[in-house]
Amino acid sequence: MIPCYNEIRYIRKILKKIWGHTEFRAGQELIINDLCAGEDVFALLPTGGGKSICYQVPGILKKGLTIVISPLISLMQDQVEHLTKNGVKAAALYGGMSFREIDITLDNARFGSYDFLYLSPERLETQIFIERFKVMQVSQIIIDEAHCISQWGHDFRPDYLRIGELRRSLGVPLVAFTATADEETRQEIIEHLFDGIAPSSVLHGFDRPNIHFTFV
Repeated sequence: MIPCYNEIRYIRKILKKIWGHTEFRAGQELIINDLCAGEDVFALLPTGGGKSICYQVPGILKKGLTIVISPLISLMQDQVEHLTKNGVKAAALYGGMSFREIDITLDNARFGSYDFLYLSPERLETQIFIERFKVMQVSQIIIDEAHCISQWGHDFRPDYLRIGELRRSLGVPLVAFTATADEETRQEIIEHLFDGIAPSSVLHGFDRPNIHFTFV
């Protein structure tokens, strides 16, 4: 485990510098504290609930690489663009990249050129990733849209099943984020990703005061 350093001193400074906020939203600080303490986390947060801050703040504070697994290419590209604009080293692997581009990106990740590496779950099955992953200094693994691991969901992605194996091989903190998971799906996520041992959980309600319905 690679713990955060000086988190108390820098956590709100980072929040202000990168995102322009002075306060955290509900649930964010709990997740950040757990990750800085080296805990695994299951987080159920509404869409637009600011989940990226929850892992990016500890990722900036920690030494080592944060791996973010996401099925959404556009989201990965947006996150990398936002981070790099603010001086944080980040890259993404996604479909359409040449072998040379992938090779260079993974080498850079291996030798500490990035703080964040975003990739799709399908990349976990490629031989080039498996070999480079073994020698990366990974500090935490983040899973976006974690409900995709559940065969009960319509978004089932079988490549997510490999994530638990990666976590066991490194022994680093893992966070599973989802905005949609019933009790059965939550249990399946915990079984596959956390070996059935319930992690620290943050289950935040779906009340969105900035959204309302009007019937006419």
